[in-house]
Amino acid sequence: MRRRRFAIVRSAALCATILLVSLSCARQGAGRISPSADALFAAHDSVLAHADDFSDTIVIRYARGLKVDYRDDGIHVVISNPDPSAPYAAPEEMVITRPFRRFICTTALQLGNFEVLGLEDRIVGMNSLKNLFSPTMQEQMRDGRTIRIGKEGNFDVETILATQPDYIFVSASKHGGFEAIRACGIPFITHHGYKETDPLGQAEWIKLIGLLTGEPRRANAVFADIEHKYLQLRDEVAELTSQKLKKSKRLPTVASGRQVRDGWYAVGGQSYMAQLFRDAGADYVMADNDDSGGRTLDFEAAYARSVHADFWQIDGSSDGAFTLALLASEDPRYATLDAYKNHRVLFCNFAQTPYRELAGVQPHLLLADFVKAFHPELLPHYVPHYYKLMD
Repeated sequence: MRRRRFAIVRSAALCATILLVSLSCARQGAGRISPSADALFAAHDSVLAHADDFSDTIVIRYARGLKVDYRDDGIHVVISNPDPSAPYAAPEEMVITRPFRRFICTTALQLGNFEVLGLEDRIVGMNSLKNLFSPTMQEQMRDGRTIRIGKEGNFDVETILATQPDYIFVSASKHGGFEAIRACGIPFITHHGYKETDPLGQAEWIKLIGLLTGEPRRANAVFADIEHKYLQLRDEVAELTSQKLKKSKRLPTVASGRQVRDGWYAVGGQSYMAQLFRDAGADYVMADNDDSGGRTLDFEAAYARSVHADFWQIDGSSDGAFTLALLASEDPRYATLDAYKNHRVLFCNFAQTPYRELAGVQPHLLLADFVKAFHPELLPHYVPHYYKLMD
């Protein structure tokens, strides 16, 4: 009897040893097992330090508004508006034959494209932004390396000319004041990145900056890091939600927006934010909507869709702490929403976070913010950057 029991124990120990060796070998395999998303997001390795390891050829995979073609006479770039609801406009075409060093940005997102590449020194002029978070840009503004050019509709043309820009980045939603600049012969580039509905497509516009500045390796390195973290987390979410659906048949639901002037403004069902909700493993209450941008609804219609949502995503600017009590003071009906009662309101404070500068080129962090709320078990050590649960 003793001999038999010893044989069983020895057999179990042998099996355990084989299992441990197998796991160890698998971990040591050449990239066969990727670190968990939680470990990836905790890493602080400098991506730019390894830029030389990446290709100097730009390939566009996600951005619908960018096309790049390498030819004998230079790099041909075609820029168009990726918004499917936008009226047709002829694409912009340019041929890049050399790197450029002097740019003017007219939106915070354009600035963010340079910021993540560590190329703020290429920005010689910028419009008057209400909130500027980049310490490097703040220093450049103080010492005069970057000049304020005024606001849309009231640009200082003489100041712009004095900066001798190679290009001025403009937005598709520009409102005025640009014709006088165009008359001076300064070329424009329309930056449509914010119109991309794929989060990775929006971030991929940093590759255009890499081409223009002669820093394609930097752009490829930074984007590869964004893409890897985003896809790793998205895939882990998909696996987890698949398991959850087998058990509960239900994913967490999320509502968006709140009353703004004459209606409740929410993101469309085919928008960039709606895609983030899907990739973060939640059902958006307006997923059946076809809008790729925002949508304004009657309060009652939006309330009916949102009242029983598990989570509620909102944003805005507040100099101090924006609390649930302050939110309810805007409209007492907010306090009757399930997400409000359960303290599941996700708020991004534009006045205290660089959302307008960096969120568009950090979709992996936006995704992680939502996953942290919807499925916290996947990111136990992650600290949200933009969207945080309100107190």
